Amino acid sequence: MPETPDAHPAPSPLSPPSPPAPPLPAPYRARPATLADAGAIHRLVAACEHDLLGSVETGADAVTARLTLPDLDPALDTLLVHAPGPGPRPGAEPELVGRVWVHGGRRSEVDVHPAHRGRGLGGLLLDWAEARARLMGGVRLAQPAEDCDAAAVALLLSRGYAPFVTQWLLGIAVPDEPEVPEPPAGVTVRPFRPGDEHAAHRLVEDAFGQWQKRRLPYDEWARLTVEQAAFAPAMSPVAFAGGEMVGALVALDVPGSAEGYVDRLAVRADHRGRGIAGVLLRETFRAFHRRGRRGCTLWTHSATGALTLYEHLGMSVRRSSSVYAKALEPG
Repeated sequence: MPETPDAHPAPSPLSPPSPPAPPLPAPYRARPATLADAGAIHRLVAACEHDLLGSVETGADAVTARLTLPDLDPALDTLLVHAPGPGPRPGAEPELVGRVWVHGGRRSEVDVHPAHRGRGLGGLLLDWAEARARLMGGVRLAQPAEDCDAAAVALLLSRGYAPFVTQWLLGIAVPDEPEVPEPPAGVTVRPFRPGDEHAAHRLVEDAFGQWQKRRLPYDEWARLTVEQAAFAPAMSPVAFAGGEMVGALVALDVPGSAEGYVDRLAVRADHRGRGIAGVLLRETFRAFHRRGRRGCTLWTHSATGALTLYEHLGMSVRRSSSVYAKALEPG
């Protein structure tokens, strides 16, 4: 999903102790996550996505990227819930059935395994997320939820959350190799190369700054994009004019997916309206087609105003989700 607008400036980098684990029903147990838990967390997220969406969309390296963000401390900002009973192997830890993380006191995510819902775990993890955000100085916490997840939406609304942005997953079928128009006069387009990272970061964050209140520092941006194992530089075209980067597309080739994924797309403000975004997208569609991917997807949301552009290029909405936010009372 795209980065959603942050509600307030980042709190102090001096992170306070984590709140105690919530009073889970016996015999569930909770502990913070470590990097070694990335595989188990991915299996949990995959189970939730498969149950709700019928497919798995989150790659394993995306989980690792989240756990290693520069300003996220897994020992303080995460909590895992394990199920009662033995694990899958003798001596193994019981199955991971719930998780929560809080990033910067502004955003959180909660997942509970489909087989363990209806037992209050989601509400307890949400309480913990709010407590952690308060300790970090957060005044407003955001939480995403698929619009088709009636239980999650009902829980958030019952806890005082309200939707403030709508997100759409768009897709396009690419059964035949698409034609790519020539870029506008004075603009050249080529695949992403080593050394383009910082220019792409500046360009994307400048463009996203119109709706994203918090600018991502390079280390955080890179961890979520060009440092992912799924980053596909050959499918990530960049545009130049006068020797300066004026357009950039960051694509991911997620293992096991039949489609390519556009993670970021931005055009510099003084070059918009010239068709550069359309050229970059079609370059990506063609590159993925040549790799054997017969479709592409991307997320956009209501704050960007880009939905019409993507629909004009032949993409259509597959489903929607919303980001919910709640003002946090002190204490």
